[in-house]
Amino acid sequence: MEASQKPGILCVDDEPNVLEGLALHLRRRYEVFSAISGAQGLELLAQQAGIAVVISDMRMPGMDGAAFLGQVRRTFPDTVRLLLTGQAELGSAIRAVNDGQLFRFLTKPCAPPDLLATVEAAVQQHQLVTSERVLLEQTLHGSIRALTDVLALTNPLCFGRATRIKTRVTELAKALALEPRWQVEVAAMLSQLGCITLPHEVVEKLYYGKPVGEGEQAMVDKLPEVTEKLLGNIPRLEVVRAILALAALPPGAEAVASASEAGVRRCAELLRLVSELDVLEAQGQATARALETLRARPAGSGHDRALIEAAARLYGQASTGEVIRELKLDKVVVGMVFVEDVLLRSGTLLAARGFEVTESFLERARNYRRSLKKDLVRVSMRNFNANGVRAA
Repeated sequence: MEASQKPGILCVDDEPNVLEGLALHLRRRYEVFSAISGAQGLELLAQQAGIAVVISDMRMPGMDGAAFLGQVRRTFPDTVRLLLTGQAELGSAIRAVNDGQLFRFLTKPCAPPDLLATVEAAVQQHQLVTSERVLLEQTLHGSIRALTDVLALTNPLCFGRATRIKTRVTELAKALALEPRWQVEVAAMLSQLGCITLPHEVVEKLYYGKPVGEGEQAMVDKLPEVTEKLLGNIPRLEVVRAILALAALPPGAEAVASASEAGVRRCAELLRLVSELDVLEAQGQATARALETLRARPAGSGHDRALIEAAARLYGQASTGEVIRELKLDKVVVGMVFVEDVLLRSGTLLAARGFEVTESFLERARNYRRSLKKDLVRVSMRNFNANGVRAA
């Protein structure tokens, strides 16, 4: 097996002879990296993508093994963590387990067969974790994106909103360092799913924040139930469904039992804030004004102030100089984003502002090029050069 094909193992110990001994036993099966401190180990992890396992000594000067493995967990969560220690202090070992979420302990001196068996089990665990992540982030996420893309073609008003909400939720989640983010991103993509059951006139009222009649309100009140039924049989969406259920409640409402975990509540608050911000903007309010409206809500019934301030830092300032161009529809390419609604002469909405152009949309749009209300459409050129070519 070539070195590049071997799983990477990082050994961290302040004693060079220990590192040499570990490398001697491991290098036939693995690509071994060594570091003499926690800080150096973190640098190596940042430089060497895909290291599968970290073996760290407990007692090291500066950053001990517990602190180091805890930082590895937070920064490189897929990397499997092993603790190698000759230290008998129970408190330090417990701290390492709690903060670093260790896979296993190894004690000094460690017999070579025990070392190899433990590292092999850790590598298998890493393969399991990474394949699970690929399933969640690529297969499941991609399938849901395809579903919402199809639904966007049949109900562009609702799913244009879903696209905008998902974009902002992703940006805010990154700014707030929420991890993992995929559940709240998927929840944002699916946040308008129930609206496919509503009559078009009710959808328009909701979109622009207009009052709805008593019978219409009854339909709106059932949207969370409709969404739950649509998603209930899809595996691995339990957290996503909990976020959507809680986000449907007003700010300050008690969490339902299935959504009592703090991370789920935080994601639901974020989704609820972004959704309401989009409604206020659809009513004609500028973003900064819409944020002030949210700030002014009374205590207990408003949104979390930290979330509002995070949104204000991202969106409450003047335009950052994003390039907007007007193009004929047949010059629009995949990845461009409409910055205003695209309407037909009949008034029918073809694509909502914020909609990111897809291959399936372009197929459909070819049938409407001569029916547009305006000859040119306005698109964001973010991630595109002046010639309309997507940046690498």
